[in-house]
Amino acid sequence: MKKLSAFLRFDTVGFLDGKRLLVNSVGEWIDFDTKAHMGTKLEVVIIEDRTKYPCKDGEQVSNRFEKFNVKVRKDGLAVKPNDYVKLVNAEGKVYGDFRNQLSVTCDDVVVANPVK
Repeated sequence: MKKLSAFLRFDTVGFLDGKRLLVNSVGEWIDFDTKAHMGTKLEVVIIEDRTKYPCKDGEQVSNRFEKFNVKVRKDGLAVKPNDYVKLVNAEGKVYGDFRNQLSVTCDDVVVANPVK
């Protein structure tokens, strides 16, 4: 069957629950096909992962230190590298030959730096 992945839903809220995201870089989001400006692209790294994953006997899973891009439908973000962020209205999509890549878009990000 073809195009089955169009009907799969990724639980973005569940996946991000228990995670702290740190901004690694900030750049421009440009559409691959049209080369049109779409907003801001952040590379984030998962610094803390307390998510409860469904695991088999004795298996332990963590995505700590994994990186992924977040495409934000907005310009002029007050975000810089080393800021901790929370994603607003995030939507994720899994892709890749092994279904191990994550594409995330969101409406905005909120800086959530720890209190010093």
